[in-house]
Amino acid sequence: MVIATSLWCLLASAAPTPASVRAEVEALMARLQASGCEFSRNGSWYTGLQARDHLLRKLEYLEGKGTVQSAEQFIELAASRSSSSGKAYQVKCGGQPAVESKVWLTEQLAALRVPAGKGKP
Repeated sequence: MVIATSLWCLLASAAPTPASVRAEVEALMARLQASGCEFSRNGSWYTGLQARDHLLRKLEYLEGKGTVQSAEQFIELAASRSSSSGKAYQVKCGGQPAVESKVWLTEQLAALRVPAGKGKP
């Protein structure tokens, strides 16, 4: 909780979110939407499109408070848990078990950052 409070304080005094960070977050949200995975928040499951819309609204809220310095910060502050209940978000893809959204989104972010042609063989 102390870390989250500290991050909120940093956001309150910072400049606008860099365009490169915003673009990376939007690419991550597009990946979530296109994944066919389901997204759970506060006990209900939603489509990738619904999840994307919800998380982008949370990003806009954060941007209204200051800046988001990285996609990792966005994941930590907006895309990992409910700000109202504190309950962790989850992502479920196909028949796979649900995983915390922080884990899924961090993996997807790493995949987005791999240069074309440099992925797994």
